[in-house]
Amino acid sequence: MNVGMRNYAIVTSSYWGFTLTDGALRMLVLLHFYKLGYSPFALAFLFLLYEFAGIIANFIGGWLATRFGIARMLAVGLFTQITGFVMLSALSPEWTAASSVAWVVIAQGICGVAKDLTKTASKSAIKITASDIPGQLFKWVAWFTGSKNAMKGVGFFLGGLLLDTLGFRETLWAMAFLLGIVLILVLFSLPPMMGKAKASSSTKELFAKNYGINMLAAARIGLFGARDVWFVVGVPVFLYSAGWTFTMVGTFLALWTIGYGFVQAAAPNLVSRSSDGLSSEVPSARSWSFVLMFIPAILAVLAFIDVPNIEWVIVVGLAIFGIAFAINSSVHSYLILAYAGSKKAAEDVGFYYAANAAGRFLGTLLSGILYQWGGIGAALVGSAVLLTICWLLTLQLPKYKLKH
Repeated sequence: MNVGMRNYAIVTSSYWGFTLTDGALRMLVLLHFYKLGYSPFALAFLFLLYEFAGIIANFIGGWLATRFGIARMLAVGLFTQITGFVMLSALSPEWTAASSVAWVVIAQGICGVAKDLTKTASKSAIKITASDIPGQLFKWVAWFTGSKNAMKGVGFFLGGLLLDTLGFRETLWAMAFLLGIVLILVLFSLPPMMGKAKASSSTKELFAKNYGINMLAAARIGLFGARDVWFVVGVPVFLYSAGWTFTMVGTFLALWTIGYGFVQAAAPNLVSRSSDGLSSEVPSARSWSFVLMFIPAILAVLAFIDVPNIEWVIVVGLAIFGIAFAINSSVHSYLILAYAGSKKAAEDVGFYYAANAAGRFLGTLLSGILYQWGGIGAALVGSAVLLTICWLLTLQLPKYKLKH
């Protein structure tokens, strides 16, 4: 195994461990506090600092990874996640509701920083370690992203299962221990200076990305906002209200995410490829975005007219949504690395995933507001609108790489 492949394997396996615990954390917090009687908007509020912190972490994390090395930032992200878990485990049932919410929001904010520091470092490492073999970058990105999301799905299932078996605090301790092992692996296996380069010296340089990256980042806001507007609060609460158990809800979200991950990993075989890496891939991003925006629109209509067994109609519809969304997301994840400059790849990736986090923040906020206002139908309308914006922005993507 050559050095590049070895480092890729270490980074991928490390991020698997991180993502497993991150998926479990989402289910722990969502189900635990819904059981305590929190409203849909209050549940969304618990995740807002998590997502907002991710915007800052991605943006600054790319610069830090360029300055101090990708491996160091990966280790910092893992340590920060452990800190968030330990802090969250200190939550006491004797505290007031306001104190509990404040504590959880802050702990979630720490975990949000951890998630996106780790993601930026990991995705940047792929750009550094990918070989010059044509098509290798797309394959590595697709496998990394797809397998990561499959692990997140397993985490959703484990989060619901462990909440019923170990309990809230004990599950957090177990996850902190697991990440401690992963952290040791990273510290002793990766070269600490991997990806280190001369970082941008001004804020203007950090924002001055090329046109392709700017348009792709804007489209990413719409894409991930469209997913989280129903995924974070709307569908879990809707299914539970329809009579599903916590285990059933967690299992659906797990299977959806695992399936989404497998489709992402297979995306290179489902998308037209070109020798220049952009002339066929960009049109694919446009066509898949166009198809995707119709799915939540149709589901919203069916929800508003209240067809029989609407919960199962939505489950099947969102499974179809997951296929198109996975291919869309995988193409986006490839395009950012195709557009990115090799010397400051971490900064380009950080800027892009800051937009990704902004989309999640927007979707999370709208998920609570729209569901509380108009139920699952309103959340799906919000998804369709955001996907329309995403499609319009992908029409602006250049089919060739522009200089910074």
